[in-house]
Amino acid sequence: MVSRAVIAWVVIALAETLHGIPRVRFLNRRLGDRRARQISVFTGSVIVLLIGWFMVPWIGPGSLQQSLAVGALWVMLMLAFDLGLGRLYFRMSWQRLAADFDVRKGGLLGLGMAVLFLTPMVIAKIRGLL
Repeated sequence: MVSRAVIAWVVIALAETLHGIPRVRFLNRRLGDRRARQISVFTGSVIVLLIGWFMVPWIGPGSLQQSLAVGALWVMLMLAFDLGLGRLYFRMSWQRLAADFDVRKGGLLGLGMAVLFLTPMVIAKIRGLL
């Protein structure tokens, strides 16, 4: 189950990375970086749920605890990926990265991470796996 969960996360990370390209190219220019990031949390959440719809049955969590463990694994991997990419590739400061999670500064990434965490459980329940 763990290896399948990691493979599913790779699909999610790839989809989210591809999702970020039009955000930077089009939305940032028209709406500004902060507003574009806010919108992309919602569109990205839809992408995560769609991928989850197809991947969660394949992963096969057999219990609530297993589905939450898959969600926790996805969040840990995504945080490492996002923070690592932000710091190492884009050279963002820790303050800039933290702003994406700070609701007071318009950051909604925490909401996106909550969706990522809950997706395996929600999909498993909807699809009758739990």
